[in-house]
Amino acid sequence: SNKAMAGVGALIGFVSSLVGAGGGFITVPFLTRCNVAMHQALATSAGMGFPIALGGLIGYLIAGLEAPGLPTGTVGYIYLPALVILAAASMLMAPWGAKTAHAMEVGRLKRIFALLLLSLSIYMLTKAFGA
Repeated sequence: SNKAMAGVGALIGFVSSLVGAGGGFITVPFLTRCNVAMHQALATSAGMGFPIALGGLIGYLIAGLEAPGLPTGTVGYIYLPALVILAAASMLMAPWGAKTAHAMEVGRLKRIFALLLLSLSIYMLTKAFGA
């Protein structure tokens, strides 16, 4: 139902903002679990990346508006030079990433995505527990 999908979308956006990662690490597994083909799940996730990132950006901007001691070049908790560099790099590399993903065999693509998720999980665990 539309309400269920809106709830899943809100949850994905919320978790993505909390952990500081793109929503693809949750969106792709969710979509593949819902029997969406891997290439289509990746494409859908890439398309959803912008609204998820925009929501997180607005949240961090508002939350940090009154924060003391932030470096020059920030608006809220957003460091503008990094925002510009990351946005430019993302726009330049997105076509290459899409072309590469579509050229790959599904099994290999799933293994690479699984390794990416494992790497992200290990990184997050080491940050959380100071290992």
